[in-house]
Amino acid sequence: MKVGTEGTRLVVLRGNSAAGKSSVAAGVRDRFGRGLALVGQDNLRRTVLRERDRPGAANIGLIELTARYALDAGYHVVVEGILYADHYGDMLARLRADHRGPTHGYYLDVPLDETVARHATKPIAGEVDEAQLREWYRPRDLLSSGAETVIGADSTLAGTVDRIMRETGLDGLPPLEP
Repeated sequence: MKVGTEGTRLVVLRGNSAAGKSSVAAGVRDRFGRGLALVGQDNLRRTVLRERDRPGAANIGLIELTARYALDAGYHVVVEGILYADHYGDMLARLRADHRGPTHGYYLDVPLDETVARHATKPIAGEVDEAQLREWYRPRDLLSSGAETVIGADSTLAGTVDRIMRETGLDGLPPLEP
């Protein structure tokens, strides 16, 4: 079932824990302004549903439903999260295939040691220890479709936001008033 319009943008931002996904997504949203929906895996999975990340979990459908709804309402959408390829790949492929407008995928590729160092600075560091972080880590967990641009750890937050704004065309669009 087709979703969105030819003018809506869908951006999928994936990577390991503490790779900078939430910061990049927030930066894109701040730069764009109104009319860009942020669909965060952590918010829907951990806060709304309070469920564990596992294949077939309810959050997968909720992420898809939320993104589809926002696109159909005229919003540009950034879907961000770890979004393991084996758990979320089919859902992301459906979204990509059904979206009428441009879709862009990015994978933030941050080495394990850097992930551990970044995680130590986060508020959740007291809840999730280093051993658990190492267990969750999947090196280059890319989607099988090859539909992602890999951005390395050497890219700054501002540089990554600039790149995504430019490559998606969001930098040339006026904020929407859905």
